[in-house]
Amino acid sequence: MSTNIVWHEASIKKEERREKNGHSSFILWFTGLSASGKSSVANAFAHKLFENDKQAFVLDGDNIRHGLNNDLGFDEVSRKENIRRIGEVAKLFVESGQIVLTAFISPYREDRQVVRSLVQEGEFIEVFVKCSVEACEKRDPKGLYKKARNNEIPHFTGISAPYEEPVNPEIILDTEQYSIEECVEQLQQILSEKGYI
Repeated sequence: MSTNIVWHEASIKKEERREKNGHSSFILWFTGLSASGKSSVANAFAHKLFENDKQAFVLDGDNIRHGLNNDLGFDEVSRKENIRRIGEVAKLFVESGQIVLTAFISPYREDRQVVRSLVQEGEFIEVFVKCSVEACEKRDPKGLYKKARNNEIPHFTGISAPYEEPVNPEIILDTEQYSIEECVEQLQQILSEKGYI
């Protein structure tokens, strides 16, 4: 790590950006198993925010691995670095006054806590997209569970690698019991009641 760097304060404060946007800025951190519906709910909710003139952007696990994190694998060390980098990017979105929705398996509680610690109190909302391994495996839209069962994918969360469920997430969306549309409505209601949107 270089020691010859100096932090430069922004000429426009986060609070000024929030005021101009007409809403708070925060991270909606969607976590859950592969095929649980993280990306589907995040993108559907981002569209709803967009329709209501809210500044929001989705950071999706697969998309980030095409660029920023294309040098990382899926072993534990790489997964931790993947989430660390995303946390730093998400923090920049919060500073820019936007709502950032992140859809990452992020299997380790410790890593999610590291991201939470990067931002101020109330700027990190953990959304547990709850769905059993069995239901996710039945969906399997990318055929990943089948490959994992055939030992074609090592370190696959829920099969050959652990997933640590959140202990006290701010929001739980049960995609096994509710449709994507119903989960979006639940999310809208909870965030409205808490004064985020």
